[in-house]
Parts: sequence; C-alpha cells; structure tokens
Amino acid sequence: MTAPDTATRPLPPLTPGLEQAEAAIVEHYPRLVRLAYLVLPPSLGRNRRVLTAHSLTQRALPRGRRGSDDAVRGGVPAQRDGLEGPESGYPYVRLRVLRAALEAGVPFTFRALPLRGQLPRVLPQVWGLRLFPRSGGAEELALDQWLTTLSGPGRAACVLRALEGLAEPDVLRVLADAGVANPAGAVAESGDPVHDALFASPEFDPCVLQARPTDLLRRRRFTRAGIAAAAALAVCGTLLALPGGGWGSDGPAAPPYAKNAVAEQALDPGQLVRVPPTLWRTSSRTDFSAWPARGDRADDTALLRRALAVWARPGRSVVVSATPGTPSGPPMGPPQLLFAGAVDQAVVVLLYDGLRVVRYAEPRGGTAGAALDFARTDGASADSATALVLSRVDGNVRYLAAPWVLGAALRDLLKPGESPSPLKLTPDGMTPPVPGPAPTGSCTSWNALALTGDGATRLVTDLGELTPVRLTSGAPGAERDVTEAAELGEWSRTACLLPSVRSHGVRTVNAWTYAKQPLPEGDGTATWLCSRAETWQGTADRVQAQFLAPGAPLAAQAAKAEGSPACGPRQPRVLAGVLWKSKGGQWYVLAAGSAQFTSLSASGGGVNGSANGNRLAVKAAQGAQVDLSGRLTDGTKAEALR
Repeated sequence: MTAPDTATRPLPPLTPGLEQAEAAIVEHYPRLVRLAYLVLPPSLGRNRRVLTAHSLTQRALPRGRRGSDDAVRGGVPAQRDGLEGPESGYPYVRLRVLRAALEAGVPFTFRALPLRGQLPRVLPQVWGLRLFPRSGGAEELALDQWLTTLSGPGRAACVLRALEGLAEPDVLRVLADAGVANPAGAVAESGDPVHDALFASPEFDPCVLQARPTDLLRRRRFTRAGIAAAAALAVCGTLLALPGGGWGSDGPAAPPYAKNAVAEQALDPGQLVRVPPTLWRTSSRTDFSAWPARGDRADDTALLRRALAVWARPGRSVVVSATPGTPSGPPMGPPQLLFAGAVDQAVVVLLYDGLRVVRYAEPRGGTAGAALDFARTDGASADSATALVLSRVDGNVRYLAAPWVLGAALRDLLKPGESPSPLKLTPDGMTPPVPGPAPTGSCTSWNALALTGDGATRLVTDLGELTPVRLTSGAPGAERDVTEAAELGEWSRTACLLPSVRSHGVRTVNAWTYAKQPLPEGDGTATWLCSRAETWQGTADRVQAQFLAPGAPLAAQAAKAEGSPACGPRQPRVLAGVLWKSKGGQWYVLAAGSAQFTSLSASGGGVNGSANGNRLAVKAAQGAQVDLSGRLTDGTKAEALR
C-alpha cells in the first residue's frame, strides 16, 4: 500500500479548539470507531482491530492548546444534520481518524520515520481477554471477506459512501485530504453500493463487543515456565564464568552452562542414531523413527555439531520457533538424524528425538541468521509421518517425503476436476519447490501435495509449520483419504477457511457434509459442512461449521469452537445455524444438525419456532440474535456449536 502523503496534504486550514473536537469525538464516538475499524487492514485480526480503532479515535484530538472555537472550514459540505456544518468539529476529527487508519496499514520501513498511525497504541489495553464484535449472518460474512480484497483507500472510499452517506465528489475530497494518492482509483475499487446497508450491522460495530478469554492453560504454563526460568537463571548465574570446553566451534550456539556427561553425549555427532535405509520395510513402526539418514551433508561432523549445540543452547542471534504445545528444550539423549544437506540457499539438518522433529538451518555462506524450529510429533503414524517441510523460499515450499513414498503430485484444491501435476522426487526423497497455499486474505488457489505409498494416496498441505497437515473426508470415526470426486468437491468449498488454523500445531483436518437443506421459497438446496482440525497436543482442536448456499463458490463460516469435542470421534454430532435472506427479500433463521438430532428449536430475537427432524427454517428479522438447540435420539438436549 502507498503511504498517505501527509507531508504535502495538510489538514483543513482552520482546526477546532480542544473543547469542540472533544465534544465531536464524544458525541460521535461509535461512528468514528466503526469507521476506523472498517478501514484498518483485516490482517490485524478482529481483536487487534477493535483495540486499534478505539486507540486511533481517542488520539484524534488536535495537538496543542490553540485553535479557533469558531467555525471549522475544512472538510466537506453537510450531509446530515448535526454531523457536519459550520458549527461542528466532526469533519476535522473524522479526517484525523481516517488518516490514522490508512497510515496504520502502511508497512514499516527503515528508510523513513514512522507515521503517527503506525506508532504502537498506549491505550486502551486489555490483558487476558479477546474482544470482537458480535457475529452477523452469511451476508455480513461475505461482505467482510470482500473487504479483505480491497486496499486501504478502497475500504475508506466504501466506508465514506456507505457509512457516512457522502456523495462521490465529497468522497474524493475527503480521500484527497487524507493523503490518498489516487482518490478516483479508490472510489472505482469500492464497487457498487448494493450492500451499503450492511455496514450498519453489529458485525462491524466495535463498540458492541463480545469478550472471550485468551488461552488460559497456555497463560498458566507460560507463567509457571517464567518462574521456573527465573529460578534456573538465578541458580545458573554463578556457573556462567566456568571455563568452556567441548569438541570445537559451536557456531551460533550460546556458551555452555556446566559439565554434564549425559548432556555432552547427546551433543556428540558421533552418537547420533542413524537408521538403515531399508528398516522401514520390516519395522513394526512406520513413523519418523523408521526414516533413514539422508542428504549430501549427512557425514559433515562440523555441521552436525553446530546443529546439536544450537539445539541445546540457542544463542541470541538464533531465530527459534515452536508449534503450540511443543517443548523447546535440549534432547534427553542422542537424537536420530533424518536429513542433513544443502537446500536452496541454506543448509538444513533434521533431527528426531521420539517426541519432536527439530530443523536447524543456516545460510550456505556462514552461520549468521541461523534458525531452529520445533514440531511435536509424538504418536505419529504412516498417515501423519509422510513428509516434512525442508524450506520455504519466495512462496515456494520444498518437502522431504517419507522413504515409503513412491510418487508425489501437486493438486489445487479449488479445482477438483483437474488432474494433479506429477512431481519428480530426488533419490533422497526431496520434492522440487512447489507453490505454497495462498496467503491470508487471498484464496484464488490452494495447493496440496498428493503422496502415494504404503498402499494409499494421502493429501497434505502446508499450514506454516514443520509438519504438513493431512486432509481427510468422512464422518467422525470413519475418516478416509481424499481421493473421490465428491470428497475433492467438499474440500474445494472449505479450503479457503484453512488459514484460520494456520500455525496452531494442527495434525489433521477432516471435512464432511453432515446435512442437506431445501431452502424456503424454492431457492434451491443448501449444504452444511463441518471441519475439525486436530492438533498434536490434543487439547486445542478447532471445529468449524460451514454453510454453502446454492451457487456460492465457497462456504461461509456459520459457527466455530476451540477445544470442543463436537464433530469428532468422541462427539460425532454438530448443530449450527445462520441468518439467510431469500431471493424474495425475506430473512430466515436456517439451522441444520447431523443425523443424531430428531428435532430443532429456535428462540430469542423475536423468533420462536421448532421443527421435527434435523433441519429448521423460521422467518426472522435482519440481525436477529437467536438461540438454537435440539433433541437427540436418546432424548437429551444439545446446544448449537459456538
């Protein structure tokens, strides 16, 4: 995004006094916060956008104490009584809020001073809570997804037209005052005003919020780990002056703490476990423990010593990452060598200690900028130990396939009818660099890898971690590999929701169609899907229910939950609902449950209805907040997914 030209486009010539500006902010605070929330980049996430929108609005007061208490002559002509005009400070504070929201979306660079909107917020701050607006219906979700495709100026033009009710010449003038380099292009990008009424929905109101806690177990673990680390540092502080030792240069590793025979044995390259190349053919286990040592640097003792030393004592310059729930401590004994070799512009070492796979990477020309990645892999099997990510460069991903993988192909999940493109594996099992999945905010394609071997073809995709995620289809407890046309069709509609579980330590994602629903007024048949992302740690699984309207290319998220057993083997059922508008303009509450539901009911928000079976459709008002529940075959009551 191009930075707003704040140096050459000043604010209106005359600014209001502090009292006048404060009165405008206080009187129109919800409107200003909603404007900032909609213009801020969606990549910030809903919680951060809420807090940033409030912060930018509260920082919209003019600087200094001087200012005319008379008329405000900048801004645009009046559109509504009480908002703009010669006696109002609203145009001035709106312009400051708009400019700050646009600046907040400009990336930091070291070639220029940070803009005011890029500075970190001081207030408000909320610890231990995640705040986000109330969820709307399917149309609000579609509008929110459409807004993510616009640039910052495009969103600003759309909001000024829809929320502020400004005519096009006034929108152009406000955008120019805000420093937008191409106001006409931003107006053209904002599209048609068909959905402008939806901007008033609670979906986009950052003043009417829902509060949920952050990860309580993780916070408790971090607190305990911090206390333990502080105690360990206090005890070990006196040992830092002890003389060093070892086998030679440890590269970017930190200095050793103290002598320990068991630890030194684990760091000896000569003690690394090396599995014979054919062990996987006769081993009772087909996981990472059956992988042989591969790569053109598998005998490079100096490289392996650096990798082991950095694993035990990563220095300050080492970039360390770990998937959620993965301990990042040193190995308890000599680990197993999986791979050591040159990959693209780096040298990579993969190690395995029975609980974790660890990747050490350093540039080919030295050790500056070394990285260390941890991934939890306990309980892996032939289904989940099919590949590891070796490198990511310029949006491309290179994988190391399991020794039992005989063939690989690249498949675009959004094009289920196309045949996958075959890939040639190297003798060491490396794939060529293949395009990774689409980044967050864009979903024109989603690439996955089809790996054939051990009597099956398994579909995996990269979600930003060391271990790719296996994709499956089928009802809970009967999951199967994605090979049939119908299963590929299901994934073509749900793949674009995968970014919501990126970098969460996900092991597998299963998607299945749990209900079909004829729509009211003869508008076709809708499809209800449920996807469940199971994590390696097993305590933070994520569930999503999705609604696919007839003719829609992608499914919309209807409900989601974290840590819920729904849609899984322990609780193979799900119930969800959406607000849906018919072609005739009537709003309905639609709900569908899996086959275990014998009746459904909806209440609240002016809605009161029930239906036998696992599907329900009741007339409702736009924006109605409805509670859903159902009865199971055993007579017990079950709530909707939330």
